[in-house]
Amino acid sequence: MNAMMIVKIIFAVGTIITGLLGLIKPAAVLGFTGLNINGPRGTSEIRAIFGGLLIGLGLAPFLVGDVGYMVLGISYLSIAIARGFSILFDKSYESSNLISLVIEIVFGLVLVL
Repeated sequence: MNAMMIVKIIFAVGTIITGLLGLIKPAAVLGFTGLNINGPRGTSEIRAIFGGLLIGLGLAPFLVGDVGYMVLGISYLSIAIARGFSILFDKSYESSNLISLVIEIVFGLVLVL
């Protein structure tokens, strides 16, 4: 196993861990994202998107092989494009948003290559 594959595995596992955090402790996601939960429906949405979706995307490489890394990478790059648009259009220059953008670009590029 080469170094790039080890990094890809670490990124996939990191995605799963982030998803587990969103699923088990949605309030932890709120501090970083700036989102607010307004009742059970909001909590459900955080658990589903930041939890379930990230867990599924992180598991994809382990379930379907190399194409799963590509799917995960494309997902991160798609998120980065949308975030970059938002940063410019909405003037959302918070450091947490910029940090997320950099992480998404790096994860995305590594995972698709």
